[in-house]
Amino acid sequence: MSSFGQDLIAAMEEAASHAQGKGTVARVHTIDVPDVRAIRDALGLSQQAFASAYRIPLATLKGWEQGRRHPDATASAYLSVIAGMPDAAREALRAA
Repeated sequence: MSSFGQDLIAAMEEAASHAQGKGTVARVHTIDVPDVRAIRDALGLSQQAFASAYRIPLATLKGWEQGRRHPDATASAYLSVIAGMPDAAREALRAA
């Protein structure tokens, strides 16, 4: 059997073990999801104003706030920047 075939079988065995709760090879990554509504409320902005100021599609913002969707890792990092440095984030977007 080829090296690829052996690697494929080993990978499938690891996946099956993980699915059964037996494996320790797989890693689970979690993302701290910021409270988007709390960030927006703290800035005193409407959904439209927040979305416009920080170039976030309004539908995306609404989805986050209503819990239908969650920001990915990059969006979560961006929201953390907005929460900590809202003026600097706006200024950076104006300069771009």
